[in-house]
Amino acid sequence: MGKNANERGSRRRARIEQRRAEGIAQAIARNIRVSPLKARRVVDLIRGKDLAEALAILTFTPSLAAEPIKKVVESAAANAEDPNQMGLDPGRLYVKVCYVDCGFAFKRMHPTTQGRARVIKRRTSHITVQVAERPRVRMARAGGSK
Repeated sequence: MGKNANERGSRRRARIEQRRAEGIAQAIARNIRVSPLKARRVVDLIRGKDLAEALAILTFTPSLAAEPIKKVVESAAANAEDPNQMGLDPGRLYVKVCYVDCGFAFKRMHPTTQGRARVIKRRTSHITVQVAERPRVRMARAGGSK
């Protein structure tokens, strides 16, 4: 393994430790066979929602992209609840960050007129979800300062 690979591994470990210190659990699904534009439409529905509400939205969203996104959210929640990893309270979890990046595209040729060919791209997605605990809200005392 070269010098750059060792540096890359140490930077990755540092990012993981930083997320663990901040109380953020993450899950990533790579090369999912759904277009990033279609997946982003679904991801926008759950960003910032409580975990139970996000899973309910994904269950009843009539999109093919909802199923793999739901699996990633469940995986991130399981990572957060695992006492060996994070040990966060499952009742206070919410979707802190979620986004979809482009993966590679399968290229297929489609014959058209006059012997030409068109390229059809079958796009893939990388889905990233981070969950964290909601901060506790401090209640103000009744009859506080005026």
